[in-house]
Amino acid sequence: MKLIHGLLAAALLATGAQAQDYSSRTIKFAATGQEGTPPVQGMHIFAQKLEEQSGGKLKARVFANGVLGGDVQVLSSLQGGVVEMMVWNAGNMMTQAQDFGILDLPFIYQDEEVMDALLDGEVGRRLTDQLPEHGVIGLSFWEQGFRQLTNNSREVHRLEDIAGLKVRVQQNPLLVDMWRALGANPTPMAVTELYTALETGAVDGQECTAPFALTAKYTEVQKYLSVTRHNYNPQIVLIGKPFWDKLNDDEKALIQKVAQETAVEQRRISRAAQDSALEEIRAAGNVVTEIAPEELARMQEAVAPVIRTYAQTFDPELVRTVFDAVGFSLD
Repeated sequence: MKLIHGLLAAALLATGAQAQDYSSRTIKFAATGQEGTPPVQGMHIFAQKLEEQSGGKLKARVFANGVLGGDVQVLSSLQGGVVEMMVWNAGNMMTQAQDFGILDLPFIYQDEEVMDALLDGEVGRRLTDQLPEHGVIGLSFWEQGFRQLTNNSREVHRLEDIAGLKVRVQQNPLLVDMWRALGANPTPMAVTELYTALETGAVDGQECTAPFALTAKYTEVQKYLSVTRHNYNPQIVLIGKPFWDKLNDDEKALIQKVAQETAVEQRRISRAAQDSALEEIRAAGNVVTEIAPEELARMQEAVAPVIRTYAQTFDPELVRTVFDAVGFSLD
């Protein structure tokens, strides 16, 4: 009798394990980031977890290094159903939904744990709820880390040292206005074109996280890095709505679950990589300059008009929630 009960229990467990309905699918998962950067490491973790938890039926193939195109091009491919998933800077989604620009407001985000709470909670939900009408679904928020300024002209210690630098920026109007307020000549450009632009002197510098600068080999064509921490870069994991609408409920639930599980590991990897990358950049012969707190305050003051202008374009309740959480006031 015990054996029969045991066999019945095993059968029920097996039935439960197979209750989820997964079709065999391969997902193209794209990023412009380089192999070895924390977001791309997260993509590989996601792919491994998805295959394991779907019993091998759902697979993600990682396309890093911009091989499927620049961010804007890949986003269009998601909306058109040509590519299934991507990860990119969340603030850049303001080109689709204006409120996402709040994530790119400069100098006000300095505490990762506060950002985790915001993005994993109500703020993240309110942002991602705006995306389906733009042809994409937001699955989770990962991170790139804090962005730093690099250039090949001079050390940047003070606000005045930024003046006149031709700096490549992301294709995002808020960031163009921010760098203009700091005195730079901002040049929007796809990241896939950046190394050549730095090498040829088409731009003097750029701004990205230290791990990205290292893996993209910007150390070969940039001499100076200044630890400005001017932007904190959440990454958003997106899936195209045309593909999402083909999935059944079990597949949707698993993909969402795996993306959120991966966020925990990916953020830990990213945070560990920030300091180690700065040390490697120093070891590569680059000059790494720490900015004095009073100079960072002057930079924040210089961009305050940009913060005020854009804050007025975001949902007021969202602005209040975010500013209260990070301890920032427009007064």
